[in-house]
Amino acid sequence: MKVTLNWLKQYVDFNWPPEELAERLTMLGLEVEGVQKLGGEFEGVVVGQVLTKDKVAGSDKLSVNRVNDGKGERTIICGAPNHQPGDKVALILPNFALPLKPGEKEPFVIKERKVFGVVSQGMMCSNKELGLGEDGDGIIILPPDAKVGQPFAEHLGRAGSDVVYDLEVTPNRP
Repeated sequence: MKVTLNWLKQYVDFNWPPEELAERLTMLGLEVEGVQKLGGEFEGVVVGQVLTKDKVAGSDKLSVNRVNDGKGERTIICGAPNHQPGDKVALILPNFALPLKPGEKEPFVIKERKVFGVVSQGMMCSNKELGLGEDGDGIIILPPDAKVGQPFAEHLGRAGSDVVYDLEVTPNRP
């Protein structure tokens, strides 16, 4: 059974952090199998807009892009061919981590790095990189009405400070 922190707070007055509540629920006999923070898996991912796209000198597949992140312009090196100037994209900023994939122990943190002599200041993401599906052939192209600079979780309708608890309800049978 899944319940959210905000739903529980409608019925019970408490101020425990999500992890402490999970422990207390377990001690009461409601085994907590998982805790998921909604929107948290997309921290540092914003809606960006591709302004320019040019070939990277010395590479057949890479492009150097100027992308507006809502606060300014960034240079992004990208290997996906499916975007054009004007497209809205999912952009992860430096020093933020991609969502963990099953079996991964450490998150992959995006850093500014030099590629073919050009510093890339983030990454335009595919569905696969963000854990939204298996399609990793191209980056996510968002609808034209997506708001540049908006947190990606908000764009998806997953924003907020809610937490989902996955509870194992044990049957009470002799």
